[in-house]
Amino acid sequence: MHEDSFEEPLRLGIVGLGYIGTTVGGQFHRRGDATVRALCDLDTERLAEIGDTFDVPDAERYADYPTMLEDAALDAVLVGTPHTLHYEQVVAALENGCHVYCDKPLTTDLERARDLAERAERSAETLMVGYQRHLQTAFRTARERFEGAPPNWLTASITQDWIEDSRGTWRLDPDLSGGGFLYDTGSHVLDGVLWTTGLEPESVAASMDFHDDAERVDSRAHLDVRFANGAAGTFSFNGDAPSVREHIHCWDDDGAVYLEGRQWGSRTVSEIDSDAGEYEPYIDARAEQTRAEAFLESVRTGDEPPATARDALRVTALTEAAYEAARTGDRIDVPTAE
Repeated sequence: MHEDSFEEPLRLGIVGLGYIGTTVGGQFHRRGDATVRALCDLDTERLAEIGDTFDVPDAERYADYPTMLEDAALDAVLVGTPHTLHYEQVVAALENGCHVYCDKPLTTDLERARDLAERAERSAETLMVGYQRHLQTAFRTARERFEGAPPNWLTASITQDWIEDSRGTWRLDPDLSGGGFLYDTGSHVLDGVLWTTGLEPESVAASMDFHDDAERVDSRAHLDVRFANGAAGTFSFNGDAPSVREHIHCWDDDGAVYLEGRQWGSRTVSEIDSDAGEYEPYIDARAEQTRAEAFLESVRTGDEPPATARDALRVTALTEAAYEAARTGDRIDVPTAE
């Protein structure tokens, strides 16, 4: 289906009507070159509410995704379900000839992440992962700085009142979330650093505070990462803080790039020179694509999406190694994503 244009709008099915399903789904709904054709969710009240919002007929509202894939005429699927469900749903959509937009993390299992990366690279269909920092001008500007010459030292942190926000939801159920704050909001930070810098993690040591007695849902995590080029990085994730703040500071021999932000808006970027002078390049967030726009463009042109399954595999490899390091107290080698 990779064409310069569609004669008809791209027909989209949405699996999971939580925040991602409705927010990114809403981006598709508001476009003229896409239509939300079918919905799937276990919550019948939610299904009815969002079905009315997105003008989806009653007959195209489903309680299970295999039936939706079999019965509905779809070109693409948005997967916005809990993390541990992604793999089977992405595989099913690809095998039904559908393009896929999947929320992050792609999966919480390393071998499944590797399998999806390989499937995506063999497939004619597009598989895009929901790491929206790849679309933000600040991160793209920083990425240009480090092309061919990655930084040699970095620090990154994010805070959020995540534990309180997640009470009563699947995010605190490790069978559905696959972990805690690191696998949820923290995944964006790991991806942002790896994608922006091009660094390949080699090993990680970690410590964590856990919300649950079984020590599966982390509320705070601290990672010490060594990279293949000799660079070092520290990451701090606090999911029990009053508000959202993100800070990524990447240094090389010429200075640094600082990426900063609060809440969930676009981030700012500052460049620091070797004399401690600071420069803020002009950032026009109005030119940034939405996730729906970027996905539709990739489907039409056949070009690689902004955030690929291979990008997501790198994040899963580092995340899984970090959990092992925290539980064992050992420094753990990070498997290569290639």
